[in-house]
Amino acid sequence: MTFHKPALPRSLDWLPVADALAIIQKNYSPLTALQIIPVAKACGSILAEPLYASRANPPVTNSAVDGYGFSSESVTATKKLRLLDEQVEPGIPFKQSIPKGGAVKILTGSQIPEEIDTIIMQEDATIHDGYLIVNLPIKKGSNIRGLGEDIKSGERLLAKGHRITASDLATLIAAGITQMTVYKPLKVAVLSTGSELASHQEEPIHSQVIDTNRPLLLSMIDKWGFEPIDLGKVIDCPERIRERLDHGTEKADVILTSGGASSGSKDYISSLLRTEGKLHFWYIAVKPGRPLIFANWNQTLVFGLPGNPIAAFVCTLIFGLPLLKQLAGQTEWKPQSFMIQASFNKSKKPGRIEYWRARINADGFAEVFASEGSGLTTSLLWSNGLVEVAESTTQIQTGDLVKYFPYSSFELL
Repeated sequence: MTFHKPALPRSLDWLPVADALAIIQKNYSPLTALQIIPVAKACGSILAEPLYASRANPPVTNSAVDGYGFSSESVTATKKLRLLDEQVEPGIPFKQSIPKGGAVKILTGSQIPEEIDTIIMQEDATIHDGYLIVNLPIKKGSNIRGLGEDIKSGERLLAKGHRITASDLATLIAAGITQMTVYKPLKVAVLSTGSELASHQEEPIHSQVIDTNRPLLLSMIDKWGFEPIDLGKVIDCPERIRERLDHGTEKADVILTSGGASSGSKDYISSLLRTEGKLHFWYIAVKPGRPLIFANWNQTLVFGLPGNPIAAFVCTLIFGLPLLKQLAGQTEWKPQSFMIQASFNKSKKPGRIEYWRARINADGFAEVFASEGSGLTTSLLWSNGLVEVAESTTQIQTGDLVKYFPYSSFELL
């Protein structure tokens, strides 16, 4: 791997990727109201307050196996214990006392009578003439699950800002939780700009380009558990764009736009947000997606994405998703990555982070898409993740370790 000092054009104020993510993390709190929902419908919701166990699990000391219980101190050299006629069953209190030198059959999940401190599995036991013959060395406490061994009453289970998953539900229900306070789903609006765009639902004419960004972004928003709001597409007209942004602020907590984010004469999104909104950051030291706008229109946050589909896709994953999760109440979220060997040779300019569409090949190496074109949507069919290349890196050779983000770490699969 080859490294060089950053060398970015001085004509623009380039914001490092880490600084842009830090601005998002440090300056924005949840935007949505609270609601109380039943635990069975909580999957995908984000906790607005910590969750504490209201009961222990197990709620009583119980048997981990079908077997025979006894007091370890009552086992004599003969290892014979008088077996009671009754058995201990789950959910039924055992009211009979167990005399010294006695044993009782006990089923899995049954509450342990106070005289018992050891259980042997029925496969390891021998019954003869009403006696239990203990064939194994005695280990006090064997096959017994203690009260609160898994969950203690009052124990904190999940922190504020945690997003409930299906795998969480078993623990929450076992801990006696019936409802919880969560944030209402974040409302995210999507607006496409560009006179050249045709909707995917209409027949393009002449040189029109089909708007792929809006359905892509709306589907991603829905997949992430937010409420998608379609603001449609609008031509390159400041008055029309202004009206659509105003409309979006009435319906959504945050607006994603695509197109018009650069500094050209027809880039009205950037012009309006700079002159009539409140600009937080603009050009980012990243590829693809350098003209990335983060601003306020009225009181609503606007994330201005580039118009090229791949740039819009990558910027939404790297910058948009952390922002949306922060605004929705899910704190301290980061996509998971791992280091993997490269199967390619490739160079880049210093001074910016780059994200290359990639996949893991049959040999377990990362390979990258042949072209860096930001309009090649087939690269999304081909790839299943991104390779992140640091600012100072200018050359990657076969066998070098690279940082790989599977799309699943962005909750897309």
